[in-house]
Amino acid sequence: MRYRQLTTGTLALGVLLLIDVLRVWLPGIITIFGQAASTPAELMGAFALGWFVLAMGAPAVVRRVGARPVTVVAAVALAVARLALTAAPGGRTQLWLATAGLLAGLVWLVGVAADTDRPVPGLALGFAVNAALHAVLDTVDLVWRGDWVAWLLSAVAVAVFLAGTAQPGKRGGAGDALTGPVDAPAGPADAPAGPADAPAGPGGGRAWLLAGPALLLAGMVALSPALARTGMSYLVAGDGVARSPLFGLAPVPVAVAGFLCAALIRPPRGWGRAYGPVALLAGAVLFALDRGDLLLPAILLAAVGLGACLALTDDASQPASDTASAGTGASRRGYAAAAGMLVFALGAVAYYSAYDLGYPNAAVPVVVAVLIAAVAFTARPVVHRLPGLFPPLRAAAAVIALALLAPVLADEVPVASNREGPPERLTVVAYNIRMGFGLDGRFDLTGLAQVVDRQRPDVVLLSEVDRAWLLNGGHDTLDLLSERLGMPYVFGPAADPVWGDAVLSRWPVRDPRTLPLAAVGAPTGAQALAVTLDLGDGVRTAVVSTHLQPPPGKGPVVQARAVADFATRYAAGRPLVVAGDLNTEPGDAAFAEFTKAGLVDALAAARPLATSPADDPRQQIDHIFVSPGLTPGDPVAPRSTASDHLPVAVTVTLPPR
Repeated sequence: MRYRQLTTGTLALGVLLLIDVLRVWLPGIITIFGQAASTPAELMGAFALGWFVLAMGAPAVVRRVGARPVTVVAAVALAVARLALTAAPGGRTQLWLATAGLLAGLVWLVGVAADTDRPVPGLALGFAVNAALHAVLDTVDLVWRGDWVAWLLSAVAVAVFLAGTAQPGKRGGAGDALTGPVDAPAGPADAPAGPADAPAGPGGGRAWLLAGPALLLAGMVALSPALARTGMSYLVAGDGVARSPLFGLAPVPVAVAGFLCAALIRPPRGWGRAYGPVALLAGAVLFALDRGDLLLPAILLAAVGLGACLALTDDASQPASDTASAGTGASRRGYAAAAGMLVFALGAVAYYSAYDLGYPNAAVPVVVAVLIAAVAFTARPVVHRLPGLFPPLRAAAAVIALALLAPVLADEVPVASNREGPPERLTVVAYNIRMGFGLDGRFDLTGLAQVVDRQRPDVVLLSEVDRAWLLNGGHDTLDLLSERLGMPYVFGPAADPVWGDAVLSRWPVRDPRTLPLAAVGAPTGAQALAVTLDLGDGVRTAVVSTHLQPPPGKGPVVQARAVADFATRYAAGRPLVVAGDLNTEPGDAAFAEFTKAGLVDALAAARPLATSPADDPRQQIDHIFVSPGLTPGDPVAPRSTASDHLPVAVTVTLPPR
């Protein structure tokens, strides 16, 4: 293998490890540093941004010490942190390991930038391989799995990354692994390295500046497997709700193919250069509209546009003519990489903190897309031709082949079917799952599934369901739980198309409807999701899942009244179950709105039945209400720390036929 190929592969692998660390560190801000929502959002934002600001000092260290020693030390620290996180230790240990890995990764990126003036192929391959692996692993990364396979694959990735980093040599043309010598035909594998082995030139600053913003949009939109599956699920149901899709990950290979081909093939000249920026802006705008039926076109446009924008900055610089020029270029690239990652942090904090602070955030992805488009379109035209299409297409084909495995290996759709005759009883479970993260900050799907499955439920109502937020690691928590419980789902969006409430049922579900609830001053959106269970022989039961969001200092009275009215009208005299995290206690005005509507507290026989916080429950805020025709029994709140709430469960006896 030629050295230039090794450096490109090492850059891609380092990007992969850095993203792995980010998928642990970002949720840790909320679930560990955030102290179960008791820490002010401003303090969490300051903690998040502080490490990226600190990394802005790395270029000065590189300038004084040299790029190679800084890169090697930082690479070792990143590798050790990534491998240690495979143990998913939880708690403060996990948070500080991830923080150390993040800072090491940022410093490593700055060190690599100082020596590399053609990073686009390495960055593009890193983003694409990460998306393909994330899809094949069903959006649960190796770092959260912890079995021997996860340890083995993590160790191999870390070993190859360190071996590539330790390889001595010049790093000027990391990008040439895919493009070959300037204006020369593609040669044999052992051909002289050519310009790739020359000292780094003064260019590459624009490409490194885009690394952070591109990472943000790739994780949020363009290359998010969870978002692709969510988009597919909206196509199944329509009417603003989502249902379990068939081959939900099918869009991922298409997005990866579009991204890689656009990034690795020389862009057109003249006004044809505008297709990438225009496509990226269009995708960002569609995503910002917060409509589930627009997610798929948003992903595909953003993927192609992002790749094309990166390609516009991939111009092969001539080798530096003197040491001063080389030093200036290295310094600029280092600061560009650090600044780009700071943009990543600013964009992520600005977008996701809106759900705590209550300001509009739709402009954030659009502004980031405008920045990428402006930097790319104003770059000088790429004048150094690729030697031919085969090398980039070969690399793209390998990654696309990996992505094509995802719909086959990772897509599993549970199917509900009527049992023999209508049942006499239904077991109902309501659970606020906190996006899948336990009290210790670990992504604990096993714990969630076990505590629910022990109740042998017929229908499960979930709150705080996250399906693709980059802040929470980019998982599709709903689909993952659906597979583990063997129950298909219906999803109702609340804050945006990928965050809301869901109903999982062992019985077929009909006529789903969702009602957006007035915010009344609360920052996070809320809704009520109504479905009808088809129990066979014409027997129907209405179920409504909701998560009320109280305004500051008040109870969710307005929302409770709206849900109670919506639920009773939807049921139209049929048996009715209403459940979820209602953020109100027995005796409160909001709680009384349900009883005034004629509903019965199904947990009354077990009162007091505290459900929050899970490790020391003191508040009774998770509830199940039923219509008078249903007879509740066996109310429980089984203990578990797989979320910050306890689930509540009850078995209801249906009225005689």
